[in-house]
Amino acid sequence: MVEDVPSVPDGAVLDTVFRQTEVGVHVLDRELRLVRVTGAVLATRGVAPENVLGRPAAEVYRAFGVDVHEDVLREVLDGGPPLRDVLVPGRPPHEPEHERVYSVSVYPLCAPEADGTEPPIGLVATVMDVTERVRAEQRLALLYEARERIGRTLDVERTAHELVEVTVPGFAGSVVVALTDAVLRGKPPELRRAGETPLLRCTAVGGSGAVRADGPLPEPGVVLLPGLFGERLPDEPELVPAGDGVRLVAPLAVRGQLLGAVAFRRPPEADPYTEDDLALAEGVTAHTATCLENALRFTREHIVMTALQSWPLRPEGETRHAVELAQRHRPGGTGAGSWFDVIPLPGARVALVVGQVERPGLSSVATMGRLRTAVYSLATLDLAPHELLARLHTVTQRLAREQGPAHDPDEPAASCTIAVHDPVTGRLDIARAGSSLCVAVRPDGSLDADLVDEGPLLGGDGPPFACASHLLPEGTTLCLASSERAGGGPSAARIAAALALPDRGPHPMADDLAALLAPERVLLVARTLRLPAGDVAEWEVPGELSAVAPVRHAAEERVREWGLGADPLTVELIVSELVTNAVRHGAPPVTLRLLRGESTLTVEVRDGAAIAPHLRHAKAGDEGGRGLHICSTLSDAWGVRYEDDGKTVWAEIALDVPAG
Repeated sequence: MVEDVPSVPDGAVLDTVFRQTEVGVHVLDRELRLVRVTGAVLATRGVAPENVLGRPAAEVYRAFGVDVHEDVLREVLDGGPPLRDVLVPGRPPHEPEHERVYSVSVYPLCAPEADGTEPPIGLVATVMDVTERVRAEQRLALLYEARERIGRTLDVERTAHELVEVTVPGFAGSVVVALTDAVLRGKPPELRRAGETPLLRCTAVGGSGAVRADGPLPEPGVVLLPGLFGERLPDEPELVPAGDGVRLVAPLAVRGQLLGAVAFRRPPEADPYTEDDLALAEGVTAHTATCLENALRFTREHIVMTALQSWPLRPEGETRHAVELAQRHRPGGTGAGSWFDVIPLPGARVALVVGQVERPGLSSVATMGRLRTAVYSLATLDLAPHELLARLHTVTQRLAREQGPAHDPDEPAASCTIAVHDPVTGRLDIARAGSSLCVAVRPDGSLDADLVDEGPLLGGDGPPFACASHLLPEGTTLCLASSERAGGGPSAARIAAALALPDRGPHPMADDLAALLAPERVLLVARTLRLPAGDVAEWEVPGELSAVAPVRHAAEERVREWGLGADPLTVELIVSELVTNAVRHGAPPVTLRLLRGESTLTVEVRDGAAIAPHLRHAKAGDEGGRGLHICSTLSDAWGVRYEDDGKTVWAEIALDVPAG
C-alpha cells in the first residue's frame, strides 16, 4: 500500500528556490526588465531588491559589474536558440580590483495558452561564478603550451625568448629572463651554494615597461643582480615586493644546478598572483630549465663534434705526382660521422678514402675518428683495398662490442670506399663497403658510374666486399663522396656536367659538385696523373744470380745520371740484396724499378712468387740471411705488397733536398 505524499504548493517551491539557491536565477519580462532574482545573489553583492527589480537588464547587470547586450537577449526571446554556458567577464562593485568570470545560460520562459501554444512571456537566466574553474583551465592550457613551444630549437637564448613568448600576456604583463654567464658561454652550470647569488645577465625580455612601477624593462646583456630578483634568489617561486606591487620570481634550476632566473610582473589593474600561480610558475620554469639543460648539452656536443670533424686537410703536395686533388668538407656539428682521407703510399701511389658512420651523433663522430685512424694505420701494410676493408670490418665489429651487446640496434655500422691509384701504370684498384658516390669521368667526357658494386656495410654482414680494377687514361676525373642519408642525391647527368670539362681544374669542379650535395657530406675530386717517363727506370732481370751484378751497376749509373742527393753505394747495396732475394727465393718474372721523387727514391723488385719475405737476425757465423736486415738499416722505410700474380718488395731512400 502506497502512502499519500502531502503536496507542496508550487509557489512555496519557487519561493524557497529564490531564497536559498546559490545559483543566480534571474527572471526577465518581455521588456527585458528584471522581475525576480535570487536573494543570495543580491545579498552577496550588497544590492537592495528595490534598486534592481523593474529596471532594464542592461542597467541591472551593469550594477553587478557585467556588460550585457540586450540584442542577444532579444534574439532568444524572439525564438532563437537558448544560450548555454556563455562565459562573461565582470568586476563586481564590491571588489573592483578582482575580475570574475560568470557562466550564463538564458532560456525562454513560456506560458501555455488555451489554443495549446506556449508563447514566451519572458526569459530565465542562470548565472554561476566559474572564475576558479576558468583559471584552472587557463593554467593547464598555459602549462601545455609551454611544453609544446619551449625548447624546440636546442638554443639557449632562443629557449629564453620562447619562455617570454608563452607567458606574455596571458600570465604576465612583463617578463625578464636572466641566465648565468656560464650558461651563456655554453659551459656546464655550477651547483648552487646556499646564500650565494651568482652573476645573472639579462637574456630575454617581453611585455611593456608600463606595468613596472620600479623602472623600465632592462636591456639584454645587462647584469640584473642585486635588484630585479631581490637581494637573494629564492629556492622556489615566490612573491617579491616591487614598487607598489609584487613580482613573481622563480629560479631556473635542474638537480641543484642553477641556470638562471625569471621575473614575472602583472599590470596594476590585473588580479594579483595566487598560490596556484606559484605552482604554475614552478611547472613552467622547471620545464624551461630542462630545455635549457638539453640545449646546453647539445651546444657542448655541437662544439665537440665540430672540432672532431674539422681535421686539417692533407697537404696536396704529398700526392701531386699522382693526382690533382680538391677536398671539400663543411662540418655543421650535427654528428654526421663523415670523413675522407688522402694517404700517400709507397711507389708514388695514393689512396683516396671516403667513409661515413651510419647513425649520426657524438658517438658516431668518435667512432668515425677511430675508424679513420684504423684506415690510416692499415694503409701502411700495403693491403689491397678489399683486404683493407676486411680488416676495417673487424675493427668496426670490435667497436660495436665495446659499445654494447651484439643485438644493440645502435651498434657501429659504416660505409667506406677506398681507391688506390698508381701513377706509373694508371691502374685504379677500388673497393666499397656500403653505398657512396663513386664515379669517373674520362677525358673524352664519358661517365662511368659503375666503377664498383655496392658492398655490405662495415660491421654488418661483412666480407667479401665489392672490388674492381681499372686502367684509367691520364686526366680522368674521379669523384668520391660519402653516402646520402636521405637517399636520392644528384643525378648522373648533373655530376657529369660538373666534372666533364677537362679545361677546368678540380677545385672549380668540386665547388660545383659540393653545391649539389647535402650538408655534412665529404667530397674528393681527383684528376689522375702519370709519373713522367724520365722519373721511372725499369729492368727485366733474368732468373739467375749472374744477372744481379749488371742490374746493380745499371741502377747505380741511373742514380748518378739523375743527380739525386743519395749515396750511390747505398742504392747499389739495396738493389743487390733485393734482386738477389727475388732471384733466389722468388719466381720469374723478376723486375727492378726505380722511381724518382722530389724527396725520396723508391727501389721496387717484383717477382711472381707470393712467398712472404721476413726479416731475419743472422748469427755471427751465418753466411746469409742479412739481406732484408741490410735494406731495413740503409733505407728509411721498406715493405711488401701483394698482387694476384706475385709480390713487390720496396725500399725508400730519403734524398737530401736543398733548403729553400
